[in-house]
Amino acid sequence: MSETSARTGGLTALANPSRFLQLSGRVVPVLAVLSLIGFAVGLYLSFSTEGDYQQGNTVRIMYVHVPAAWLAMFCYMLMAAAALGTLVWRHPLADVAHKAAAPIGAAFTFLALLTGSLWGKPMWGTWWVWDARLTSFFVLFLMYLGIIALHRAVEDPGRAARLAAILILVGVINIPIIKFSVDWWNTLHQPESIFRKGGPAIDIEFLRPLFVMTIAFTLSFIAMHLVAMRNEIFRRRVAAMRRLAARRAEG
Repeated sequence: MSETSARTGGLTALANPSRFLQLSGRVVPVLAVLSLIGFAVGLYLSFSTEGDYQQGNTVRIMYVHVPAAWLAMFCYMLMAAAALGTLVWRHPLADVAHKAAAPIGAAFTFLALLTGSLWGKPMWGTWWVWDARLTSFFVLFLMYLGIIALHRAVEDPGRAARLAAILILVGVINIPIIKFSVDWWNTLHQPESIFRKGGPAIDIEFLRPLFVMTIAFTLSFIAMHLVAMRNEIFRRRVAAMRRLAARRAEG
């Protein structure tokens, strides 16, 4: 067997729902433990540092706000990749992936909006402003809610998956708007302070716990997404068995 054939066979095996359930069942506990360790270390570092000379202790909101905002966008891009898998490659787990990710992405987006408001009040003197960054991020939250509603409104799972995939791909245009809004327009939100030319603008004392918390949040997201995918597969299997039992009863 050639190397290409071996890789293709491995991907095909992972695409099988039963194989996915076996693999994810072993991975999820490991991810859960690693994320708990990450949160423990991250929270310790977050509260062991001194407050910022300007922002005081409110700077600690950053350790939740930034990872939540990052995962809100990362989750949507993951859904976009899954949407391509649904429309182009007909991957058997693609629609499961983007359907399972939508509620998690909505939760992280809401968390980012909430912590951003809590952080913005003492810094800007207001809970909310309709500037480019906040407005585009709020649109992302509405996109998540629309995708969830579409899945629930359309009874046929295949049709719902295709319509949701199209909506997801249309909404991808909002991601670069969120990312570069602080560069393209004059906003209250601070510009990029980590991945920028000249290095991070954040002191290493604050960057270290932020980095650890981001890893912990990301690991927890992956674990939650895998669990949600497993639940969706089981739900579909139960629904299929009920339909089969109903047809047998009618026959």
